[in-house]
Amino acid sequence: MSTETWQIALIAAAALLLLYPAVKFLLTPVRLVVKILVHAAMGFIILWLINTFGGPVGFFLPINGVTIAVAGFLGIPGIALLVCIKFLLIN
Repeated sequence: MSTETWQIALIAAAALLLLYPAVKFLLTPVRLVVKILVHAAMGFIILWLINTFGGPVGFFLPINGVTIAVAGFLGIPGIALLVCIKFLLIN
């Protein structure tokens, strides 16, 4: 192989080595946003299910940005927290 071919191969290898961290760095915020949206959707679904099955007995949790965020970020403990807060505010 000629020297020029080796130089091109080395430049291509260096470019790939530099490109990987750059792409990983740029995709991290996208992954975070997708994760937050998925958790918020799951929180909405759980709140909707609670309202669907709790409605006939007179129990509901409002579905708004705060309750979706709490349910999405904290999961089941967040739902339990919302239920406790609801009982504390009713009584």
